[in-house]
Amino acid sequence: MKAFPWLIAGLAVGAAAVVIAVLNEPETGYSDPDVEHAANRIGAWGAKQRVTGSGENIYGVAKQKFGEITGNYDLADEGAGKQTIGHIKDAAGKAADVVSDAIKDLNRP
Repeated sequence: MKAFPWLIAGLAVGAAAVVIAVLNEPETGYSDPDVEHAANRIGAWGAKQRVTGSGENIYGVAKQKFGEITGNYDLADEGAGKQTIGHIKDAAGKAADVVSDAIKDLNRP
């Protein structure tokens, strides 16, 4: 029971430190925080698409090579299709990054 007051005091000091840190957070330099948030979400979506696109591409290469080695050309064709999907997702992710950067540049004061 003697530790309980110290625990409460520690939580209070930690909460106060968080509040002070949040209140002293520097300005982002953007005019509209909603636009900044939207640009960040677009950038995050783009990064996710680039990662999944790279994964699809690697999986497609492996599937295509395995199909060619085993003589299963249907499997090799599926692998080539996965590679195409991977390239498309990667391109969409890159485009989203460009759009995100353009929105951020236009939103600067």
